[in-house]
Amino acid sequence: MEVVPAHSKSLIYFRSPLHMQPPSFISSFRDFAASVYQFLLFHANPLWIQLCYFFLVSSIGFLLLKILPMRDAASKPEDLDLFFMAVSANTVSSMVAVEMESFSNSQLVILTLLMLVGGEVFTSIVGLQFTRIKLEKKETPYDKASIELSSKELGKVADQLELGTMESGAISPGSGSDLRYNSIKHLGFIVLGYFLVFHVIGYVLILVYLSLIPSARAVLEGKGIHFHTFSIFTMVSSFTNCGFIPTNENMMVFKNCSGLLLLIVAQILAGNTMFPSFLRLVIWILKKHTKRQEFDYMVRNHAEMGFDHLLPGPHAALLALTVLGFVLVQLFLFCCLEWRSVGLDGLNPYRKIVGSLFQSVNSRHAGESIVDLSAVSPAILVLYVVMMYLPPCTSFIPLGDGNGPSERKEGGSKRKNLVQNLTLPQLSCLAIFVIIICITERKKLSEDPLNFSVLNIVIEVISAFGNVGFSTGYSCKRRLNPTGQCEDTWVGFSGKWSTEGKLTLIAVMLFGRLKKFSMVGGSAWKLG
Repeated sequence: MEVVPAHSKSLIYFRSPLHMQPPSFISSFRDFAASVYQFLLFHANPLWIQLCYFFLVSSIGFLLLKILPMRDAASKPEDLDLFFMAVSANTVSSMVAVEMESFSNSQLVILTLLMLVGGEVFTSIVGLQFTRIKLEKKETPYDKASIELSSKELGKVADQLELGTMESGAISPGSGSDLRYNSIKHLGFIVLGYFLVFHVIGYVLILVYLSLIPSARAVLEGKGIHFHTFSIFTMVSSFTNCGFIPTNENMMVFKNCSGLLLLIVAQILAGNTMFPSFLRLVIWILKKHTKRQEFDYMVRNHAEMGFDHLLPGPHAALLALTVLGFVLVQLFLFCCLEWRSVGLDGLNPYRKIVGSLFQSVNSRHAGESIVDLSAVSPAILVLYVVMMYLPPCTSFIPLGDGNGPSERKEGGSKRKNLVQNLTLPQLSCLAIFVIIICITERKKLSEDPLNFSVLNIVIEVISAFGNVGFSTGYSCKRRLNPTGQCEDTWVGFSGKWSTEGKLTLIAVMLFGRLKKFSMVGGSAWKLG
C-alpha cells in the first residue's frame, strides 16, 4: 500500500473543491458539444442546417455592414435595407436595395466574403467535407468486426501472394470503403483546386485587362474605385453567379469592353451551369494522366460519391449542350428584337453580338446586365422569366442514364415521401409570394401602375427565386401622378417596396437558394 504524506492529504483536501469543479463543467460541455455535433452530422435535416447557415452568415454580414462606415457619411441606409443586401449577397441573388457606390471599400470586402461563402461551389466543398467525416465516423476500424474483417483480408492477401496472383490491378489495397473514402477526399481536393484556380486566374485576367484598356480604367478612376477592389469583387461575384458589381450601373458602363465581358462570361459558366460538365472533364483528364484508382472510382461510381454535381459522362455532356442551346436561343431572339434598341446604341456589330451573348448568359443565374431591362421588349422579358425559373441542373436527356441524383434519393422513408407529396410545388409557392407582395403593395399598384405592374412584380419574384438579380428598376418618369418629391436611384425595383414586401422577397431569396430541397414537392397533385 502506498503511503501518502500528511501534507499531500491536506493539499488534496483544500484543493479538491476548487479544482474538481471546472473539469466536471468542461467535461459536461464537451459531452454536450459532441452530442450536438453528432446530431448535426447524422440526424439533422440538411435543409434546416443550410437554412440556419445562410441566415446566420447573413446576420453576421448585416452587423458588419452596419458597424463599418459608409463611403458617404451622409448616406445612412435603413437597417432592413442593409440586411436585405447581406441576404442578397449570401444567397447570391444580387437584388439591390442600396446603391453599390455608397458602400465603402471595407463594406465591399464584407459583401465579397458573403458572396464567396454563399456560392454553390464553396458550399459543395463544405458538403463534401461533411460526407467524408460522416463516412469516417460510421466506418471506424476499431470495433471487433472490423478487426476480424481486416484479419480475413490479410489472410486472402497472404494466400494470393503465395500463389503468385497479386498482379497489377488484381488486388487493390484501397478497395471497398477505403477506396470510397479516399475518392471522396480526392474529390474534395479537386473541387477546392477548381475553386482556387478559377478565382486566381479570373482576378489576374481582369486586373491585366484593366491595366491594358484605358477606357475601362477611366471608368473606375472616374468613380474612385480601386482596380484591385473591382477585380476581386467582380471575379467573386461572377464565379458565384451573384451579379453584384461595385458600380451603380452594373455592367452598363462597360458595354464597350468586349474583352472584359467575355472574361466574365467564362467565370459565370464555370461557377454554375457548366460546373458539373467542367468537373467531369477535369476528373477524366486526371484519370487519363495519373491512372489512380480514386479517379476511376469517381467515374464509375458517381452515385456512391454523394455529390450531386458529379454526373455520369453522357449526362454531363447533355447538360453542356442544354446550356449552350439555351444561350443560343436567347442570343438569336435578343439580336432579332434588340439589335437597334437604345441599350445597344453606339456599338459596332461585334460588340453588339458580345453584349447580347453576355446578356443571354447572365439571364440564367448571374444577373449582370449591360442594358436597362425596363426598356427591353416584353417577349425578351417573358423568356428571361422562364430562364430564371429553371434550376442550374436543367438538362435535356431523351434517354435516362439511371444514375442521376434522383436515383439516389428514391426509396426514402414513408414519412419523407408523405411530406414531399403534401408540399406545394415551387410554382404554387411562387404564385403565393406574388399574391402576398401584390397585397402588401396594393396602394402603390393603384397609384403607380406603370412602375408597380404585376409583370414587374413577377419578374422581381422569379429573379429572387432564381437568385439572378434581374430587375426592371424604378423610374420617376413612369409615374402617372407625379406628386411629391421623387429621385431616381440605382436600386432595384424591390428597393422601392414596403417593409413587408422586402421581408417577403428575403424569404423568396432564401427559398430560391434552397430550391433543391423542394424540387420533388407536390407529387400528390394530379392535373389530369
